[in-house]
Amino acid sequence: MAKTFDSGDVPLADLLNQAHQGELQLPDFQRGWVWDDDHIVSLLASVSRSFPIGAVMTLQTGNADVRFQPRILEGVPDSVAMSAPKYLLLDGQQRTTSLYLALRSGAPVPTRDTRKNDIERWYFADIDACIDPDADRNDAILSLPVDKRRVNARGDVVLDASTTEAQVRAGKAGFFPLSIVLNPAATADWQLAYLEAGPPREQMKIWKRFQETLTLPFLQYSVPRIALNRQTTKEAVCQVFEKVNTGGVELTVFELLTATYAAENFRLRNDWKRRQAIWADEPLLADLDATTFLQIVTLLWTRGRWEERTRERVRGDRVPAVSAKRRDMLSLPLSGYRRWADAVTEALQGVVRFLHGERIFHARDLPYSTQLVPLTAILTLLGGDAFTPKPIAKLRQWYWCGVFGELYGGTTDTRFANDLQDVLAWIRDDGEEPRTVRESQFQAERLLRLRTRNSAAYKGLYALVMKRGGRDFRTGETIDAKAYAADSIDIRHIFPQKWCAANGVDSAYANCIVNKTAIDGQTWGYMGASAPSKYLAAIETGVPVTPQDLDAILTSHDIDPIALRQDDFGAIFEARYERLIRQIEDATGRPVNRSDGQGNPFAGQRGGVALTRGIQSLIKAGESKVVEFKSTGRKNLDTGKVDQAMGWAVIKTVAGFMNGHGGTLLVGVRDDGSVLGLEEDLTIFSKKNTDGWEQWLTELLIQTFGKAVTANVTVAFGTIDDRTVARIDVAPALEPVYTTRTKTGAKGAVFLVRLNNTTHELDGPEASKYQHARWFK
Repeated sequence: MAKTFDSGDVPLADLLNQAHQGELQLPDFQRGWVWDDDHIVSLLASVSRSFPIGAVMTLQTGNADVRFQPRILEGVPDSVAMSAPKYLLLDGQQRTTSLYLALRSGAPVPTRDTRKNDIERWYFADIDACIDPDADRNDAILSLPVDKRRVNARGDVVLDASTTEAQVRAGKAGFFPLSIVLNPAATADWQLAYLEAGPPREQMKIWKRFQETLTLPFLQYSVPRIALNRQTTKEAVCQVFEKVNTGGVELTVFELLTATYAAENFRLRNDWKRRQAIWADEPLLADLDATTFLQIVTLLWTRGRWEERTRERVRGDRVPAVSAKRRDMLSLPLSGYRRWADAVTEALQGVVRFLHGERIFHARDLPYSTQLVPLTAILTLLGGDAFTPKPIAKLRQWYWCGVFGELYGGTTDTRFANDLQDVLAWIRDDGEEPRTVRESQFQAERLLRLRTRNSAAYKGLYALVMKRGGRDFRTGETIDAKAYAADSIDIRHIFPQKWCAANGVDSAYANCIVNKTAIDGQTWGYMGASAPSKYLAAIETGVPVTPQDLDAILTSHDIDPIALRQDDFGAIFEARYERLIRQIEDATGRPVNRSDGQGNPFAGQRGGVALTRGIQSLIKAGESKVVEFKSTGRKNLDTGKVDQAMGWAVIKTVAGFMNGHGGTLLVGVRDDGSVLGLEEDLTIFSKKNTDGWEQWLTELLIQTFGKAVTANVTVAFGTIDDRTVARIDVAPALEPVYTTRTKTGAKGAVFLVRLNNTTHELDGPEASKYQHARWFK
């Protein structure tokens, strides 16, 4: 096999001269020069001591099959940009560019300081430190600002090297400008000035030692070079480039594929910029980078290859795997990229649509940015069918199982491929549940540890609160992408931190997701550190909003307005803890695990005396958008008999609350607020106690709404003046809830909503308009 490279040394001065004349340039896929001031100082010190700085690798140009667009090194005169290079620098760009700028360009070096601020620097050698055998050579290389002066905090000049006269007298023995070290004529002129600056014999003695320790090492320095000849193939170039060009900043797949595609005259970097511009104004895709995009394309390309080979397979043949691992991305051919890139770009609009529907509006609120890879690939292949009822329901379940199972936080390459295959089979062919769905588990006590955006589940619950109907505190409307941005909505405390600390609430409970919800910036301004009873009054006056409307907004966030107005942290926490668990179960279709036995830290806060006090407060406040009273649930008091109309009235109210803000129904209370109790209803049951009544209600709800929806209804019983009252708390529904009419025996699904203090039926355009506003349907 013919040898494809040569090796040897090239004098540093010759290498930099080749760059200056345009004979040595960079292939266009090389990244920009990024070295900072400290790196440059260290590099100059190494060369001055003849230490090795590593080899450079070049590629001889002239191979018609390996064509890369060249560009000149940083700082090289623009006049040589049109020159055809003889060599392309594949490895050693950062070192070569740094040395060119500092030693050959004749201009200050544009670099960065340790804080990544842009600066310009000249580099000098402190002669006295250079000839001191005990001095650190790094300390002997000085970095000075563009004016070649150093000042103290008061602005006084403490070091001046702005002129040759100042340089030869600076410090103990002078500061030599390294920008002329490879220019013998300029160095000779500076030497003459130096010798004239002091006693000639003493100056000559110092200069000779300085020549031996610094200027000669620079002039004699040679760089090891591996030179690939023009017969080197494109594939070999890219492979070598991947192996060797890993210094400084990690080399990305995008850059390597840029190299590969450049060989076919395709400008991947330009193509990527064009695609980025398409979603530039979409906050959800703000962090979507080129590597992620290529992962999606690779996943689809390997899936297409897998399908093709599966159809054509002869028994015993190995079928290539579906994958988006790095090696597969590097193997992505230009034809594969062209085949899928446009489809992925279009599918990203569907990704935004899907995530907006789940109330995720910004990249910072994405539970897992990695989950975009399989999600986008799935939507690309499903197309418009993804948003029909059955596929979208399964897609949502898979998505939330990934979030609350916290399955996308580690190594995800294998999960990408599994989910693409599993979810497509599940949706298209009614296959078994995807592994991500089966493996998803959430521990109830995890709620207590969700305190910051670092957790995917934290972000997920924030989104679910809005999805279930959490309203904008400022406008009272369902939160959409426009309101989210315009009102500065964020995850904020319900009971302020300072109030919690002052009232003995453990910070672990005060700062966890149970005590937080989506609150706009203006409302947050009214809340401050005040008790809820005080800040609610401030909101009502400042927004302004009526107490009844504010209660409806609070209920939509699973916050009991009566308990909040009583500053009852424990009651709020207990109820919300349970409600969030049910939201997770609804979203994932899987039970939350309570196996470790710790449970709700405020369990029982709403029972007994607290429950009775809460019911009394609700009765005192009267019926509203989120509170309704019913005398009975089964017995018609006028006839003394069981009446389906009574049950239908309960169902109507529950359905209205589900389709609205949520709410509380009290059964055993007359419209005027007087307590009748359930005792009349209980006479109908063989077991004249609340167990039978609750069982009847649960069965009625399941028959009407199904088990999943019924899980969002909780029932408790309190005693007032020896009379039993049922408190039925209803959460807002994830989807429109239709109810089968049973009042008159006629059949048919109706859509019921809560309007002010009563429940109404909507149909046709009215129902459609309401649902669009409520769920963006």
